[in-house]
Amino acid sequence: MLGFSTTNEAGELSDEELLRRSRSEPWLFAVLLDRYQEPFLRKVRGILYSEEDAEEVVQDAFTKIYLNAGRFAPQEGASFSSWAYRVLLNTAFTRYQKLVKEGQRFTRVDPEFEKFMGDSGLHTGMELDRDQVERVLEKMPGHLSTVLRLHYLERWSQQDIAELNKEDVGAVKARVHRAKSVFRKLMNVQSDA
Repeated sequence: MLGFSTTNEAGELSDEELLRRSRSEPWLFAVLLDRYQEPFLRKVRGILYSEEDAEEVVQDAFTKIYLNAGRFAPQEGASFSSWAYRVLLNTAFTRYQKLVKEGQRFTRVDPEFEKFMGDSGLHTGMELDRDQVERVLEKMPGHLSTVLRLHYLERWSQQDIAELNKEDVGAVKARVHRAKSVFRKLMNVQSDA
């Protein structure tokens, strides 16, 4: 087995090979950091809207990836990047839930989410009262509220949600459509109250 003396030489290795070899040659993990740090930060900034939180989530995700390197098993159709993004998104979701519990009441939401809600009087520019949204989401069946939370509040792609739940994108699209309808009805009931 060849040893590498520079990061440039190691940069030619695949992600999977770098992860495997980083268990015995920890410095190789720096190549994965270089490859994924910026894309990870972009993804998490779109979920949390806080540079500080995004940096902490990415750091936590890289730590989990490194510590669990032995658990990664390449599978057909699944690469290191899909596994790493799943770790990242799970870490971001955990941070998001913690922020909600700590009382962060407002969030920026996807413009499409605002559009389907209509003029409910909840809009404050690009921010929405999280308490009211959470009350509506709590009244929804769990599988529907989860898909709305992930897709619109955390900006997960439907593809990411499908991979997380090990289902096809069509099923996620159908669930998002149904969830939007249920949310709209419950929001109108809450607005009338």
